[in-house]
Amino acid sequence: MTEDDHLPDEAGTEHLDEMSGLLYIERQLERVRAQEISAHVQDCAACRTLLRALERESRLLTRAMLEEEEALPARLAQFHERARRSMQWIWTVAFGLAATGVYALYTTYIEPWQDQLDKAGFGGSNLLSLLIFQGALWKGWQSMITLLEVLALLTVAGFALIFFRRRVRRGSALAIMLAGFCAALGLQPASAFASEMRKADSVVVERDETVKTDLFLMGEHIRVDGTVDGDVYVFGHDVSVNGRVKGDIIGFAQQLQVNGQVDGNVRAFTNTLTIRGTVARNVLTFDQTVNLESNGKIAGSLTIFVESLNLDGEVGRDILSMAKHININGKVNGAIQSRGEALTIGSSAEVHGPIQYKGDKPPDVSPRAKLVSPVDYQKLEHKPHYMEGHYYVWQVIWLAAFVLFGLVLFQLMPQFTKDAVANVERYGASFGLGVLVFFGIPIAAIIACVTVVGLFVGISTFFIWYAALYYAQLVVGAMVGEWLMGRSNETWPLIGRMIVGIVLVRLATVLPIAGGWIKFGVMVWGLGAISLALYNRFQPSIAGTPSAPYTPPMPPNTTVGGMQPA
Repeated sequence: MTEDDHLPDEAGTEHLDEMSGLLYIERQLERVRAQEISAHVQDCAACRTLLRALERESRLLTRAMLEEEEALPARLAQFHERARRSMQWIWTVAFGLAATGVYALYTTYIEPWQDQLDKAGFGGSNLLSLLIFQGALWKGWQSMITLLEVLALLTVAGFALIFFRRRVRRGSALAIMLAGFCAALGLQPASAFASEMRKADSVVVERDETVKTDLFLMGEHIRVDGTVDGDVYVFGHDVSVNGRVKGDIIGFAQQLQVNGQVDGNVRAFTNTLTIRGTVARNVLTFDQTVNLESNGKIAGSLTIFVESLNLDGEVGRDILSMAKHININGKVNGAIQSRGEALTIGSSAEVHGPIQYKGDKPPDVSPRAKLVSPVDYQKLEHKPHYMEGHYYVWQVIWLAAFVLFGLVLFQLMPQFTKDAVANVERYGASFGLGVLVFFGIPIAAIIACVTVVGLFVGISTFFIWYAALYYAQLVVGAMVGEWLMGRSNETWPLIGRMIVGIVLVRLATVLPIAGGWIKFGVMVWGLGAISLALYNRFQPSIAGTPSAPYTPPMPPNTTVGGMQPA
């Protein structure tokens, strides 16, 4: 025993001091001194009592230092649990508002358009089915059913592999998906690619030539003088169809002239469309100018979204138009529904159905025109959106849709959402990457849609990009809510902050003039944060893993807990 380790009492008995006791409890003494104190404690009751008290205080102090979060009192804990359970009513309200919004959207926009399309000669088929799945874009859809089914199964399998990424190695999952995609391409029937493609500066189908398949034509100048027993897809500057096309014409051109006979439909996305021949079915076009000349005839309906329409020929059924200027001097055997700035009906016009016109100016109708009934004219009233009552109703509906969308995504992807919200504060990286993704993804999707095989991939990519624009606003809204209410790592408090933030963001986006720019900035900002989260999620983390702290070697003869290490 040493004098430093023991203190004498009134009777002259040496006892253990507190510092030596603490060192003994923490096992910081050398072996010889530890053995001396252990032998003394066995004979001294006072020192044993002191060691027990010091050991209890040390245990309590250690426990207090390791406590991460102080437990709530019982009353507060019960209140916290009830509040957590009561958050479930948000789902019910959001689903109810979403159902109301869907009903209002259908009755306000979709149902009237369906009625107009039925009157325009589209029958009971919807526009998407008519454009894509009924042969307007490609007759090979029936042969692609097997491929689409396989791709759907592969997509589900891919999401399952991502969900269980902790159990399946990322490289293995990618290899499986690529192998399945290659197998799906191998299962595609050869008939799906049964088409002919011609590409040159000047492409001509000669008068005595007959093409018995679908024909893809690409060039500066395109002329079809022969017969095509199938669909014709044209991509050019100046296109003239002088022969006969037994299928449909799908045109992307600066100028498209139909001088011959088309047994199917004409779907045009051009600057100027001129029809001097005969179209046996319907015409759907998005152009700047459409000219139906006096010897031109459309046996079906005419649906146009143009700036100017000059109609001197004959339309067999109805006309549905959204055009700035409409001049009618020909014959229309059905009804006319039009919306635009000006409508002129000449003296040689003949319309066998009712005419409904909504425009800025009253229609100019010649008294010698042959009409079944007078023009039903409704003047368009251009009011600011904020002066119309239904504008605010729709804002509430859209807000409810945003809340519902956020509830679903924040519950399905809680950790990814937290990462995206955290990346919002990386202003420069988020804005820069957001601009790239905002403009780059749609361009890539359009390029993919040009190829027949990439049509499914391009359309799917575009829809994912469009959904990400709404997700981006939710991410920025969550960060705004955290700025106001403080940070939180739990899901439901983050959802509450998202609701508060998205309300403020939506209020800012409806401001006159500046609202559109604010919305664009929010979408770009949030899209960049989401892209950063995706990049960090799939980026290998080997280089960024912190190394273990350096532990120096222990000096010789050092005791750990009063014992010599082996």
